[in-house]
Amino acid sequence: MADPNISYPVELFVRHYDHGHRPSGGLTAAAFLDRDGVINNDGSYVNQVDDFDLLPGAAAAIRRLNEAGLPVVVITNQGGVAMEYMTVEDLDAVQDRMDEQLAAHGAHVDAVYGALAHPEGKVRALRKESLYRKPAAGMLYQASDDLGIDLETSSMVGDATTDIAAGKNAGCRTILVRTGFGGSDRRANAVPDVTVEDLSAAVEWILANRTDIV
Repeated sequence: MADPNISYPVELFVRHYDHGHRPSGGLTAAAFLDRDGVINNDGSYVNQVDDFDLLPGAAAAIRRLNEAGLPVVVITNQGGVAMEYMTVEDLDAVQDRMDEQLAAHGAHVDAVYGALAHPEGKVRALRKESLYRKPAAGMLYQASDDLGIDLETSSMVGDATTDIAAGKNAGCRTILVRTGFGGSDRRANAVPDVTVEDLSAAVEWILANRTDIV
């Protein structure tokens, strides 16, 4: 559930979970993860609950981040809402499915941010160029403000060049995975800091290169 004390724009879907990662003072590093093609569904879009399927090893990788004390924040473009391929209720149900499947493996995410707008959207209120839609960095900035995240010590993991561009725009370290698009989308001119096989390898890199702890 989104923070009831914060008013979010119509084009932003937000879920926060209370897993004890909201700092009382100072900033914390986080792992920002794209969803489709990184956590689930290797190369296909997810518009309904039955479309959702975790990628092998994804839950275990997220559990490693949980155990290391790094907040896990999903940063996902969901322009299918603007295009009327799905509704916000459908998106809610998909997120419920993700939560359930992760929990079955002892893993969880700490927040989800979804950009619902699309410049060619059929829903008038969502037909726009949005500062939240990747490659723009608005979702990462919002998460930083909401959760006290230090962007410079955080990492953005994605399968698309737009994910990498969003991470770069926010000042994060960036990791491209070969699952999903594997960078073949070519929708943004962005070069990742590192390219790895999948989310498990990305988490290995994140934990081996942490700069937020001594």
